Amino acid sequence: MNVLVTGGSGFIGSALIRHLIANTDYHVCNFDKLTYAATLSSLDSVEGSSRYRFVQGDICDRGLVDRVLADFRPTVIVHLAAESHVDRSIDVPDDFIWTNVIGTFTLLQAALHYWRGLDAAERQTFRFHHVSTGEVYGSLPDHGHFAERSAYDPRSPYSASKASSDHLVRTWWHAYRLPTLITNCSNNYGPFQFPEQLIPLMILRALAGVSLPIYGNGSNIRDWLFVDDHARALHCVFEKGVPGETYNIGGNSERRIIDVVETVCSALDTLKCRPDGHHRQLIAFVSGQTGHDQRSATDASKLRHQLGWVPHVDFEQGIASTVRWYLANQDWWAPLLAGSPTQRLVLVA
Repeated sequence: MNVLVTGGSGFIGSALIRHLIANTDYHVCNFDKLTYAATLSSLDSVEGSSRYRFVQGDICDRGLVDRVLADFRPTVIVHLAAESHVDRSIDVPDDFIWTNVIGTFTLLQAALHYWRGLDAAERQTFRFHHVSTGEVYGSLPDHGHFAERSAYDPRSPYSASKASSDHLVRTWWHAYRLPTLITNCSNNYGPFQFPEQLIPLMILRALAGVSLPIYGNGSNIRDWLFVDDHARALHCVFEKGVPGETYNIGGNSERRIIDVVETVCSALDTLKCRPDGHHRQLIAFVSGQTGHDQRSATDASKLRHQLGWVPHVDFEQGIASTVRWYLANQDWWAPLLAGSPTQRLVLVA
């Protein structure tokens, strides 16, 4: 099997590629534009594999996409290339619309052209797997979970752009019968995550001894999914999933933001204590940013019952291993802090 992963140098994409090279005999092509959050060093462990190749390119470049498809001849396209940060989308929505909507449209058109040129057996096995987010569903009350048939109610330019791309993918299934799959996941965390996201940002700010800013009172709730569990789920879906179907992927680990940050602080207290007190003393509450859902929780029972996937890593175990990884891999994250254009990474109070 040949698997083309768009956005393969990103957090989830690199985890999927490491998983596939380590656990299958598939050939994998990483197609990535290498924007600010992409890090090729996340794939150092597979770079020497004869089954791995990298192509730098933009999914909006139809000509290049066509050439890559014709050359690599994928059995599966796993589409992960996306802009994916809520706060950034609120500040500068342009890139989110361009990459997440126009890019997905361009990739779908190229995939449809490629698929129509396959023989009957190859068309039967081909899959276009679109990886999306649970944030398309919006915000929940204190009870219940989002299921695959929940109505969409995006609250930020990021989630609106992902909702748009989801609808495009479903349309290409209904209108053209392109064999598509969609997965909507809960919040990911783990090693190799770009440090503008909550958990690595809190780890690195705590290590620097500066404030840990939390919006409002930290009561917003998210379901947390360890990235290696997500990679296993994606593999499961594109091998076993039914074309035209959507599958939610969740970690079954709902936590308030304040509880997440305190868990990070507790892990740091155990692994690298502060000489002048506990890390949670650095927590500071700041004015809330609009566009953030109050509660988001994903029902992954369809994936569990129909395809047999369950998460293996519980939240406390995952946070501890994530903190240990960032403590041991300063060579990976220090250049990102020095070279990134984003002010979100600046480790100052």
